[in-house]
Amino acid sequence: MLTKPQTFDVDKSAAIAGDPSADPRPRALVIGSGFGGLAAAIRLGARGYRVTVLERLDQPGGRARVFEQDGFTFDAGPTIVTAPYLLEDLWRIAGSRLDQDIDLREMDPYYRIRFDDGLVFDATADPERMKAEIAKFNPDDVAGYDAYYEASRRAFEGGFNTMGMIPFNSLGSMIRKLPLVLRLNGHRSVYWLVSKYFKDPRLRVVFSFHPLLIGGNPLAVTSIYSLISHLEKTWGVHSAMGGTGALVKGMVRLIERQGGEIRLNADVAEITTKGDRATGVRLTSGETLKAPVTVCNADTLWTYENLLPGRKKRSVWRNVAPQAHSMGLFLWYFGTKRRYEDVAHHSIVLGPRYRGLLRDIFRKKRLTDDFSIYLHRPTATDPALAPSGCDTFYALVPIPHLGSGTDWKAEGEAMRQRLEARLEETVLPNLGREVVTSKILTPLDFKRDLNAIEGAGFGPEPLLWQSAWFRPHNTSEEVGGLWMVGAGTHPGAGIPGVLTSAQIVDELIPEAADVR
Repeated sequence: MLTKPQTFDVDKSAAIAGDPSADPRPRALVIGSGFGGLAAAIRLGARGYRVTVLERLDQPGGRARVFEQDGFTFDAGPTIVTAPYLLEDLWRIAGSRLDQDIDLREMDPYYRIRFDDGLVFDATADPERMKAEIAKFNPDDVAGYDAYYEASRRAFEGGFNTMGMIPFNSLGSMIRKLPLVLRLNGHRSVYWLVSKYFKDPRLRVVFSFHPLLIGGNPLAVTSIYSLISHLEKTWGVHSAMGGTGALVKGMVRLIERQGGEIRLNADVAEITTKGDRATGVRLTSGETLKAPVTVCNADTLWTYENLLPGRKKRSVWRNVAPQAHSMGLFLWYFGTKRRYEDVAHHSIVLGPRYRGLLRDIFRKKRLTDDFSIYLHRPTATDPALAPSGCDTFYALVPIPHLGSGTDWKAEGEAMRQRLEARLEETVLPNLGREVVTSKILTPLDFKRDLNAIEGAGFGPEPLLWQSAWFRPHNTSEEVGGLWMVGAGTHPGAGIPGVLTSAQIVDELIPEAADVR
């Protein structure tokens, strides 16, 4: 079955009398149209720049692109929206309101977590309901709930609201924050922190799995990422009606209202330079675009190696080898000719192992027969994403990146069959005879379509020694006039992280009035 991208009505020219050359504003180029690139474009447009977004694929969105197949609509990547205030801020600075363009719905439960023995934990924001869920597993652990969320709040205030909102472009900026990192037990892991408050091994899974949503190993990433629990509890877990692609469409419309443009099938071959300063880009078509400001939303390491080849490695993180990359992802998109009304919008179907499986994925880089699954059923909230009486799904399995040596051309269908069998025996009975449309993505697709190093799903793994100053900087150290946004730079992956990277860059780029 052939897959076609979702259609986007993208105005190819700036909205200045239909002639971009008539626009007197200084130009800014944005390479890539993931959430980070689109957010940067909106912020630059609000600052008075004439923005051109260059996307190498045939639709905007990057990891958040959309597939349409046989009447079913599939979000390719991000499906969980937290911290909606970050989106509201983008609409505000563009002179609009988020709720005028986007219908966000809060999930209840946030996640339905199914253990291998069939026991289920429904995660919500309601403290009493959460304590009742905890008591099902271990009544003695109820006492740890409030204490854990207080630790999560402190991690959010220190890690996200403080360190996550500032650039770490100098070693001094990192040194000044080290006491805060130590106070937050940032040298410890999320799993270590959760284990302080919960003794039941199943509850340790429930409260520690969140770093996997941004490509991190809960056994290794800094405990500061426990802040995700506070984000969810305070602002909720949301989904957009129309799918995550509706957010992409809304951001594109904001850019066009500002007089910016989105150019699709515009593959950048090189960031052009004069001396030690970026001057614009050269496309693979041979076209050259000049601009005093260039923002890159592509994989940061790939950008330096391919769009700025031969440049001296001035960045400390570029001289650390080998770099640790996040895990890979196996994704199966499928539609069924019936509805599974008992399946939640977001489900996590756990396998028999947790810690051992994480070690196999991240340390040993070994593809194993057992796995855990994130199952997305958006039609639980928005039936319009499938034909009448049908369901849209995607199943995501964390796996090793391409460093495992797995031959995905040979392994892909076998993995899909194992995944189908597992879902059929757990939450989707008779699945094999109900599937009417199907598509898979493997790390090979992430490498080919998104220029992801090793086909990793989220860029550099968010380890402590790959965070803040140790993570690729938002301001390029190789050339002036170049800034970085997205999952591969500070503060990291996930919708809140990449939106924040655009906010940081917005504060670093000079005012449009000062650029000629």
